[in-house]
Amino acid sequence: MEGVTVHKALRNYFLFSSLNDEQVSRITSKARKISVSAHSSLFEQGDIADRFFLLLNGKIKLYRLSPDGNEKIIEFVNPGQSFAEAIMLMDRNTYPVSAMALSDSELISINSREFSRLLKESVDTCFLLMADMSKRIRGLIKEIDDLSLHSATCRVSAYLLQSQMERQEAGSFKFNVPKSMLASRLSVKPETFSRILKSLVDSGVISVAGDCVTVHDEDKLREFAQITVYSESISVMPNACDFRIVN
Repeated sequence: MEGVTVHKALRNYFLFSSLNDEQVSRITSKARKISVSAHSSLFEQGDIADRFFLLLNGKIKLYRLSPDGNEKIIEFVNPGQSFAEAIMLMDRNTYPVSAMALSDSELISINSREFSRLLKESVDTCFLLMADMSKRIRGLIKEIDDLSLHSATCRVSAYLLQSQMERQEAGSFKFNVPKSMLASRLSVKPETFSRILKSLVDSGVISVAGDCVTVHDEDKLREFAQITVYSESISVMPNACDFRIVN
Protein backbone atom coordinates (compact mmCIF):
# COMPACT_ATOMS: atom_id res chain seq x y z
CA MET A 1 0.00 0.00 0.00
CA GLU A 2 3.03 2.24 -0.36
CA GLY A 3 2.21 5.68 -1.68
CA VAL A 4 -1.55 5.13 -1.49
CA THR A 5 -3.77 8.09 -0.61
CA VAL A 6 -5.98 8.05 2.47
CA HIS A 7 -9.14 8.14 0.37
CA LYS A 8 -8.03 5.25 -1.87
CA ALA A 9 -6.92 3.12 1.09
CA LEU A 10 -10.25 3.62 2.85
CA ARG A 11 -12.25 3.04 -0.33
CA ASN A 12 -10.45 -0.29 -0.88
CA TYR A 13 -10.91 -1.46 2.73
CA PHE A 14 -13.81 -3.90 3.21
CA LEU A 15 -15.27 -2.02 6.18
CA PHE A 16 -15.94 1.01 3.96
CA SER A 17 -17.02 -0.90 0.86
CA SER A 18 -20.73 -0.22 1.45
CA LEU A 19 -20.30 3.54 1.83
CA ASN A 20 -20.87 5.93 -1.03
CA ASP A 21 -18.23 8.44 -2.17
CA GLU A 22 -19.69 11.25 -0.08
CA GLN A 23 -19.58 9.10 3.06
CA VAL A 24 -16.02 7.96 2.40
CA SER A 25 -15.04 11.59 1.85
CA ARG A 26 -16.50 12.47 5.26
CA ILE A 27 -14.38 9.77 6.88
CA THR A 28 -11.33 10.89 4.89
CA SER A 29 -11.74 14.50 5.97
CA LYS A 30 -11.20 13.49 9.61
CA ALA A 31 -8.69 10.72 8.98
CA ARG A 32 -4.96 11.20 8.74
CA LYS A 33 -1.93 9.21 7.71
CA ILE A 34 0.62 8.77 10.49
CA SER A 35 4.04 7.19 10.80
CA VAL A 36 5.38 5.36 13.84
CA SER A 37 9.03 4.41 14.09
CA ALA A 38 10.13 0.95 15.18
CA HIS A 39 9.77 0.26 18.93
CA SER A 40 7.69 3.41 19.43
CA SER A 41 4.29 3.41 21.12
CA LEU A 42 1.14 4.21 19.17
CA PHE A 43 -1.09 4.28 22.26
CA GLU A 44 -1.02 2.95 25.81
CA GLN A 45 -3.49 0.81 27.69
CA GLY A 46 -5.96 3.19 29.37
CA ASP A 47 -5.53 6.05 26.86
CA ILE A 48 -8.69 7.69 25.54
CA ALA A 49 -9.87 5.66 22.54
CA ASP A 50 -11.22 8.20 20.09
CA ARG A 51 -9.61 6.71 16.95
CA PHE A 52 -9.08 3.35 15.31
CA PHE A 53 -6.43 2.38 12.79
CA LEU A 54 -5.74 0.75 9.44
CA LEU A 55 -2.16 -0.46 8.99
CA LEU A 56 -0.67 0.32 5.58
CA ASN A 57 2.95 -0.78 6.09
CA GLY A 58 4.98 -2.28 8.93
CA LYS A 59 3.90 -4.41 11.88
CA ILE A 60 2.11 -3.56 15.13
CA LYS A 61 2.10 -5.45 18.41
CA LEU A 62 -0.99 -5.29 20.65
CA TYR A 63 -0.29 -6.28 24.25
CA ARG A 64 -1.32 -5.93 27.88
CA LEU A 65 0.81 -5.54 30.99
CA SER A 66 -0.07 -7.38 34.17
CA PRO A 67 0.13 -5.54 37.53
CA ASP A 68 3.57 -7.08 38.10
CA GLY A 69 4.79 -5.81 34.71
CA ASN A 70 4.66 -9.03 32.71
CA GLU A 71 3.73 -8.57 29.05
CA LYS A 72 1.08 -10.66 27.30
CA ILE A 73 0.94 -10.25 23.52
CA ILE A 74 -2.65 -10.22 22.31
CA GLU A 75 -2.16 -9.88 18.58
CA PHE A 76 0.23 -9.01 15.78
CA VAL A 77 -1.27 -6.64 13.18
CA ASN A 78 -0.12 -6.89 9.57
CA PRO A 79 -0.57 -4.50 6.60
CA GLY A 80 -4.15 -4.29 5.37
CA GLN A 81 -5.63 -5.02 8.79
CA SER A 82 -7.46 -2.68 11.15
CA PHE A 83 -7.60 -2.62 14.92
CA ALA A 84 -9.36 -0.87 17.82
CA GLU A 85 -12.56 -0.29 15.81
CA ALA A 86 -14.74 -2.38 18.16
CA ILE A 87 -14.06 -0.06 21.10
CA MET A 88 -16.43 2.57 19.71
CA LEU A 89 -19.30 0.13 20.35
CA MET A 90 -18.32 -0.41 23.97
CA ASP A 91 -19.32 1.56 27.06
CA ARG A 92 -15.68 2.21 27.91
CA ASN A 93 -13.79 4.87 25.96
CA THR A 94 -10.24 3.75 26.69
CA TYR A 95 -7.95 1.33 24.91
CA PRO A 96 -7.86 -2.06 26.70
CA VAL A 97 -4.41 -2.82 25.23
CA SER A 98 -1.23 -0.99 24.28
CA ALA A 99 0.05 -0.78 20.70
CA MET A 100 3.71 -0.64 19.69
CA ALA A 101 5.35 -0.64 16.25
CA LEU A 102 7.70 -3.58 15.75
CA SER A 103 9.08 -1.95 12.59
CA ASP A 104 8.72 1.45 10.96
CA SER A 105 4.99 1.59 10.29
CA GLU A 106 2.53 3.72 8.37
CA LEU A 107 -1.12 3.82 9.39
CA ILE A 108 -4.35 5.64 8.75
CA SER A 109 -5.90 7.03 11.93
CA ILE A 110 -9.71 7.17 11.69
CA ASN A 111 -12.04 9.27 13.81
CA SER A 112 -14.29 6.84 15.73
CA ARG A 113 -17.06 9.37 16.37
CA GLU A 114 -17.49 10.22 12.69
CA PHE A 115 -17.51 6.55 11.76
CA SER A 116 -20.13 5.86 14.45
CA ARG A 117 -22.37 8.46 12.81
CA LEU A 118 -22.00 6.73 9.46
CA LEU A 119 -22.93 3.37 10.97
CA LYS A 120 -26.36 4.85 11.69
CA GLU A 121 -26.70 5.70 8.00
CA SER A 122 -25.43 2.43 6.51
CA VAL A 123 -27.03 -0.86 7.56
CA ASP A 124 -24.68 -2.77 5.24
CA THR A 125 -21.64 -1.32 7.00
CA CYS A 126 -23.13 -2.27 10.37
CA PHE A 127 -23.44 -5.87 9.20
CA LEU A 128 -19.86 -5.88 7.88
CA LEU A 129 -18.59 -4.63 11.23
CA MET A 130 -20.68 -7.17 13.14
CA ALA A 131 -19.46 -10.00 10.88
CA ASP A 132 -15.84 -8.98 11.46
CA MET A 133 -16.37 -8.79 15.22
CA SER A 134 -18.14 -12.15 15.19
CA LYS A 135 -15.13 -13.75 13.49
CA ARG A 136 -12.81 -12.31 16.10
CA ILE A 137 -15.04 -13.41 18.98
CA ARG A 138 -15.24 -16.97 17.63
CA GLY A 139 -11.49 -17.00 17.22
CA LEU A 140 -10.93 -15.74 20.77
CA ILE A 141 -13.32 -18.35 22.21
CA LYS A 142 -11.49 -21.04 20.29
CA GLU A 143 -8.17 -19.71 21.52
CA ILE A 144 -9.39 -19.88 25.13
CA ASP A 145 -10.37 -23.50 24.56
CA ASP A 146 -6.98 -24.23 23.00
CA LEU A 147 -5.10 -22.65 25.90
CA SER A 148 -7.18 -24.69 28.35
CA LEU A 149 -7.21 -28.02 26.54
CA HIS A 150 -3.96 -28.25 24.61
CA SER A 151 -0.39 -28.47 25.81
CA ALA A 152 2.36 -25.99 25.07
CA THR A 153 3.90 -28.49 22.64
CA CYS A 154 0.58 -28.67 20.81
CA ARG A 155 0.33 -24.89 20.46
CA VAL A 156 3.93 -24.45 19.29
CA SER A 157 3.60 -27.35 16.84
CA ALA A 158 0.35 -25.92 15.46
CA TYR A 159 2.05 -22.56 14.94
CA LEU A 160 4.92 -24.23 13.06
CA LEU A 161 2.55 -26.30 10.96
CA GLN A 162 0.37 -23.35 9.95
CA SER A 163 3.42 -21.18 9.26
CA GLN A 164 4.94 -23.87 7.06
CA MET A 165 1.71 -24.20 5.07
CA GLU A 166 1.03 -20.48 4.64
CA ARG A 167 4.57 -19.20 4.04
CA GLN A 168 6.22 -22.21 2.46
CA GLU A 169 9.43 -21.58 0.58
CA ALA A 170 11.02 -24.90 -0.36
CA GLY A 171 9.73 -26.41 2.88
CA SER A 172 11.08 -23.60 5.04
CA PHE A 173 9.88 -20.37 6.61
CA LYS A 174 11.25 -17.64 8.84
CA PHE A 175 9.96 -16.42 12.19
CA ASN A 176 8.55 -12.96 11.43
CA VAL A 177 8.89 -11.73 15.03
CA PRO A 178 11.41 -12.52 17.80
CA LYS A 179 11.01 -15.91 19.45
CA SER A 180 10.34 -14.30 22.83
CA MET A 181 7.31 -12.54 21.32
CA LEU A 182 6.07 -15.75 19.75
CA ALA A 183 6.35 -17.44 23.13
CA SER A 184 4.26 -14.70 24.73
CA ARG A 185 1.63 -14.93 21.99
CA LEU A 186 1.43 -18.72 22.43
CA SER A 187 1.24 -18.31 26.23
CA VAL A 188 4.42 -20.24 26.97
CA LYS A 189 7.59 -19.10 28.68
CA PRO A 190 10.56 -18.32 26.38
CA GLU A 191 12.59 -21.14 27.90
CA THR A 192 9.68 -23.55 27.36
CA PHE A 193 9.39 -22.41 23.74
CA SER A 194 13.11 -23.08 23.26
CA ARG A 195 12.86 -26.53 24.89
CA ILE A 196 9.95 -27.49 22.64
CA LEU A 197 11.84 -26.39 19.53
CA LYS A 198 14.87 -28.41 20.67
CA SER A 199 12.69 -31.45 21.29
CA LEU A 200 11.20 -31.19 17.80
CA VAL A 201 14.69 -30.80 16.34
CA ASP A 202 16.00 -33.80 18.31
CA SER A 203 13.09 -35.90 17.07
CA GLY A 204 13.91 -35.02 13.45
CA VAL A 205 10.60 -33.27 12.84
CA ILE A 206 12.16 -29.86 12.13
CA SER A 207 15.52 -28.17 11.90
CA VAL A 208 16.21 -24.60 13.03
CA ALA A 209 18.96 -22.31 11.77
CA GLY A 210 18.70 -18.86 13.34
CA ASP A 211 15.19 -17.63 12.54
CA CYS A 212 14.68 -20.13 9.70
CA VAL A 213 12.67 -23.32 10.30
CA THR A 214 12.48 -26.31 7.96
CA VAL A 215 9.77 -28.93 8.47
CA HIS A 216 11.04 -32.43 7.65
CA ASP A 217 8.13 -34.55 8.88
CA GLU A 218 4.77 -32.82 8.46
CA ASP A 219 2.77 -35.88 9.55
CA LYS A 220 4.68 -36.13 12.80
CA LEU A 221 4.29 -32.39 13.37
CA ARG A 222 0.53 -32.85 12.95
CA GLU A 223 0.63 -35.52 15.65
CA PHE A 224 2.43 -33.16 18.02
CA ALA A 225 -0.13 -30.47 17.17
CA GLN A 226 -2.96 -32.93 17.93
CA ILE A 227 -4.69 -31.90 14.71
CA THR A 228 -8.14 -33.31 14.23
CA VAL A 229 -10.71 -32.58 11.52
CA TYR A 230 -12.07 -29.04 11.82
CA SER A 231 -14.67 -27.70 9.43
CA GLU A 232 -13.19 -24.20 9.21
CA SER A 233 -9.50 -24.36 10.14
CA ILE A 234 -6.72 -26.93 10.39
CA SER A 235 -5.01 -25.07 13.20
CA VAL A 236 -5.55 -25.30 16.94
CA MET A 237 -4.56 -21.65 17.12
CA PRO A 238 -6.55 -19.16 15.03
CA ASN A 239 -4.44 -18.36 11.99
CA ALA A 240 -1.32 -19.04 14.01
CA CYS A 241 0.98 -17.79 11.27
CA ASP A 242 0.15 -14.14 11.85
CA PHE A 243 -2.33 -14.47 14.72
CA ARG A 244 -5.19 -12.70 13.04
CA ILE A 245 -8.63 -14.16 13.69
CA VAL A 246 -10.24 -16.22 10.90
CA ASN A 247 -13.34 -18.39 10.58
